[in-house]
Amino acid sequence: MRLLLIRHGQTPSNVLFLLDTAVPGAGLTELGERQAAALPEALAGEDIDALYASTLIRTQLTAAPLAGARGLDVRVRDGIREVAAGDLEMRGDAESADLYMTTVFAWAAGDTELRMPGGENGAEALGRFDAVVAEAAGDGAGTVAMVSHGAVIRMWAAARADNVDVPFAAEHRLDNTGVVVLEGSPTDGWKAVSWAGAVVATTGRGTGSGPTGVALHG
Repeated sequence: MRLLLIRHGQTPSNVLFLLDTAVPGAGLTELGERQAAALPEALAGEDIDALYASTLIRTQLTAAPLAGARGLDVRVRDGIREVAAGDLEMRGDAESADLYMTTVFAWAAGDTELRMPGGENGAEALGRFDAVVAEAAGDGAGTVAMVSHGAVIRMWAAARADNVDVPFAAEHRLDNTGVVVLEGSPTDGWKAVSWAGAVVATTGRGTGSGPTGVALHG
């Protein structure tokens, strides 16, 4: 299966660098609406069989133009929502953002029992995302697009793709409507094909290092 993980368009909370993860969440800015409208052309080369979005309204708004252009229904699933910020919800300070992203990448590195303060742990976050991917794979679709969120996409890709590691995912941010393309299956494993338009080496774990950054979530 070919899996397109798409970050939603820009929101007011992204502009303010806020950890906005609760349902229903913020809508899109004018720029975010333009980004969503550009997705059908940006993905013109992809033969998408199924389209998913999270329970946060920004992903559904982002998916709508693509759904309309392809004649697809948007399958809304809670499992691909953003990592819940818990006690850090709507915080915008650098310390909270660093704790959030450090926790997310610790999960990808294998410390899945670690819990976000007042929120979920890694096993829960990975498990719910895995369940939606497994559902899509079980339907037999060749190419599936999932409009989701920056932190959870980077975390899941680092945990599940054979050729992406935590340093790579930490260094390579995913801008609004950026896409991570993977190929594989829940049983055979996954390899990242491209990350925000750049080709990812298909052998070995991705490499890189760098700060997690404040604006990489949501």
